[in-house]
Amino acid sequence: MLRLTSLRLCTSQRRFLRLSPLSRDQVMDQLQACSGEDQVLEVVGRHKAKLSVGHVGCAMGLLWHFQKERPELLRTIKQVRQHPQFLTLRVLAENKISQMDDSMVVDMLYDALRLCVEPHDSFIQQLVTEAWNRLDRLQMPTLSKFSICLNDQYLQHSTLMGEITEILRQKLHLINDARVLTTLMISISSLSSPRLRDALIKKADVLLDSMDPTKYNNPRRVVQFMRNSKHTHRPLLEKCNRLLLLNVPQMSAEDIFIITGLYQTLQFNNCDFRLASRQRLLELVDASSDPGAFTKLFATLGPMVNQDTRERLEGMALLLADELNGQQALAVAETLEELQCRNPQLINKFASILHKNLDHFRPVEIVRATQTLMVLHYQSPDIYNRLRTIMLKFLQSSVFPYEVTMLTRILSMLPSPRLDETALARVEAVLPQCNLNDLNTHAQAIAKWLRHDPTYLHSTPSRYVRLLQSLIRCGHERLGHADRLELLLEELRYLSGEWFEEMLLEESVAACRRLVDQISPGNVPDVAIFLTRTNYLSPHLLDRIAQVALENIQQIHFSATYATLLPFAVLNYDTPLVDELFNACIQRLTPHISSFDPHLLVLLAYALALADYFPEEVIKEIFTVDFLAKLDSQLETLPDALNMRIRLRLMELNRAVCLECPEYQVPWFHERYCKQQQKRGNGSVTPVQQQIHKMLGEVLGGINCARVAVLTPYFYTVDFECVLDRQGQPVPYSMPSQLQISEEGKVQWVSDNTEERTELPAGGQRIALDFLGPRSFCKNSRHRKGEVLLRKRHLEILGYHVIQIPHYEWNSMELSTHDAWQQYLKKRIFHDLP
Repeated sequence: MLRLTSLRLCTSQRRFLRLSPLSRDQVMDQLQACSGEDQVLEVVGRHKAKLSVGHVGCAMGLLWHFQKERPELLRTIKQVRQHPQFLTLRVLAENKISQMDDSMVVDMLYDALRLCVEPHDSFIQQLVTEAWNRLDRLQMPTLSKFSICLNDQYLQHSTLMGEITEILRQKLHLINDARVLTTLMISISSLSSPRLRDALIKKADVLLDSMDPTKYNNPRRVVQFMRNSKHTHRPLLEKCNRLLLLNVPQMSAEDIFIITGLYQTLQFNNCDFRLASRQRLLELVDASSDPGAFTKLFATLGPMVNQDTRERLEGMALLLADELNGQQALAVAETLEELQCRNPQLINKFASILHKNLDHFRPVEIVRATQTLMVLHYQSPDIYNRLRTIMLKFLQSSVFPYEVTMLTRILSMLPSPRLDETALARVEAVLPQCNLNDLNTHAQAIAKWLRHDPTYLHSTPSRYVRLLQSLIRCGHERLGHADRLELLLEELRYLSGEWFEEMLLEESVAACRRLVDQISPGNVPDVAIFLTRTNYLSPHLLDRIAQVALENIQQIHFSATYATLLPFAVLNYDTPLVDELFNACIQRLTPHISSFDPHLLVLLAYALALADYFPEEVIKEIFTVDFLAKLDSQLETLPDALNMRIRLRLMELNRAVCLECPEYQVPWFHERYCKQQQKRGNGSVTPVQQQIHKMLGEVLGGINCARVAVLTPYFYTVDFECVLDRQGQPVPYSMPSQLQISEEGKVQWVSDNTEERTELPAGGQRIALDFLGPRSFCKNSRHRKGEVLLRKRHLEILGYHVIQIPHYEWNSMELSTHDAWQQYLKKRIFHDLP
């Protein structure tokens, strides 16, 4: 078998041999008979004077072939590269480059790079130059392989890669091999225009249908292209997922690790893939004794399994720790961070390994290591001092804005003195090159230093104040120059925090309004997500979203209807156009209900409930035994924060359906869940609530006429409750509510519910008073959000007359006196009744 493989490797080289039909090429026969690298290099040494270009190509191909057949730990690339005859082979090959045909030039380059010949080596340089000179005549498979070689040399942004991108654009219609296409897609992803990107996606969609479904690296590369180009084409992504799902039983831990990482970046949580990959990884646990394989298995499987399996994996990690290199130890430590590990032996062990490898880490790895150690609560001043020293050294020499940004962010998290002038100068120098996300990160870091800068107390303006002024100026300039909505939305995707909301939110929305004509079916969900996340009510943008979505509803993927509708539901924006949009989206998604991921369908149904929509098909799909069982299985694989969020939304949806759609006959099955959540809750109250409670006692004629923190059926908690009889007079409860100080020093409401009146007198009215803080309103207005109205509807169904006290009224100048507050409460309670 090995002889046959060697024969195939060397067949292409035979055409260079100018021999008579009756003669035999003894050198080629000897090469084909080799079973290892030493034999190949021995043949090269014996026959170096008469090696032809075909012999050289065959020898180089065999050297890489023997290496790639071995597991990574058993490869001997370093020994091969240091062998004296390997240098001979390289010199011979370099001298014969002009005699090579096009495919051999690229094959030689590919093999040499795989054997770790340095990119700056003259041999590599000449091969690249030769291939560049022949670029226009390279066949597409050869061009694809050449693009891989350029990526290996970090030349993905080079002029040469730009020429390859143009050739791909011109000859795209000639490509019929999914492997060739997907490899080129990854290579040129950072240089593709939106038009070429869309053409590549369309071509890939066609070729994936005709390829061998077991070749799962092709759909994986398509997903990688979407990640690299920051553009998710949902139908193609789901097609790739179906192909990948078919092949999970054959995948290695590394394959699943790569795909899971791509999905996380694209925010694609596919239930079926997560469950299948978890099952496959569990099968691979016992076979993953190799440090590299175990690292990837631990990082992928750890967050998806129960506590018993996690402890087993942590035990394996401890046993393998000494065999891991710095990068592998860092990956395991980051997974421990994600798992919120509190095993001191494990944390100390991996912290020790990281400490030993700090000098070998790149800036991004130093940042990751520092953050991980801090989150794991590792206590060691020595390691943090050393980390600070290393990061300052990197900061002072870095010329990359993203590096300066991440180093600045993590330095601000350390309990350390302010930056020196050199480091601050480096930060200031990169600000004009930073995107909005980087600027926001710098602002948050500088704000921390500003609070701890003693010079700020004695002199103004300080260096930090000037930096903040520069940040604001750079942010405004960047927003003012933005001319492509998609790029702007990409920068705004993860922006948050006090500085952004105070300094750039208004300008960001204004920039989006200026580019409103660029809203398209493809970016409608992204604009909607931005408005939802910032809680900013912009009728102009929302109307445009609704108009574009309505006109192009069939172009919006059914799963994107959730993001599209969300701002209208959350921000409580309702117009006749919006009503049309909700109905159109419900019609769009209904045929695809069974294709939704369970957690996404729950979130979608809750968003619809906020806006008072309860489509029967959606509700009945969710509240079935099979669906809830699948949802439970999926929740086991999701991060804890998302898991808790989905469970809460399911409870709220269950409550909304029971109250508003009793005809659906959905049972209330969250009683136990709500009681568990109630036990975990915090009963402390704010000073404003204490003030209102005291005022209510005065207005109602006694503190025992108002109950506080009242738990209603279906587990709403009402801030204050009182009862008026049929004449509108307060009805006292038998035992007054009391304020009590807990051991932690927090004020808590305590009431003896066993003796309090719970029945409503004939003709009486039960009143619920809720204090609405800033979070109950849109960011830029006094417009109540959807959750506030949902709660009001439900309390009214439960028999309450609901009085909502907005914070801006209670804290206004008009209500700045004791009498004014009393009059306000009297008017709201006694005069606003129906």
